[in-house]
Amino acid sequence: MTDEPGLRERKKLRTRATISTAAIRLFLERGFDAVGVAEVASAAEVSKRTLFAYFPTKEDLVLHRFADHETDAADGVRARRPGQGALEALREAFLRGLDAREPVTGLCDEPGVLAVFRLVTGTPALVARLAGFTSAGEAALAAELRRAGVPALDAALAAAQISAVRRTLATANMDAVAAGVPAGQRFPEAVAAAERAFTLLSSGVGFA
Repeated sequence: MTDEPGLRERKKLRTRATISTAAIRLFLERGFDAVGVAEVASAAEVSKRTLFAYFPTKEDLVLHRFADHETDAADGVRARRPGQGALEALREAFLRGLDAREPVTGLCDEPGVLAVFRLVTGTPALVARLAGFTSAGEAALAAELRRAGVPALDAALAAAQISAVRRTLATANMDAVAAGVPAGQRFPEAVAAAERAFTLLSSGVGFA
């Protein structure tokens, strides 16, 4: 009996992955706007009702990969070492992400990641939906900074600056690899840019 929740959860994850994989394949083949939700459900061999249970909107079929990282910054602040500043924790986390070639840092040249990046940036509906995830992540970061003792206005201003910097760094990296620069070749420049950006942030937001 104790294994049942684990089995159910794994089945849900497999179903979610199957639906997402089918959607991405169809969207890359024919374009986001040319594929209907019913077609995705059919390709994944699930009902539309099941599809919407996992992905409330058509855009979520693509952008759940970004939504899964929505609270990364807030989580990084929450998980920082005792005595470590919030901004320093975020700097370390971003640098670790670069080293691991995490897609969220933009420094990932895997063909599938690049294909999704081009799909998103070339589809207005996805760009608009992505902005919502960005705003939610910024709000989560501001809330975590407040819990860390940062005054409310300062937390909101800092979260906006930090989110903008992380987004700008990731976009610059992805633009470079999408243009054909291997991730390994881009890495030193990406690290230098991140170090410079977080140094500027430390003087701008007033805490490290």
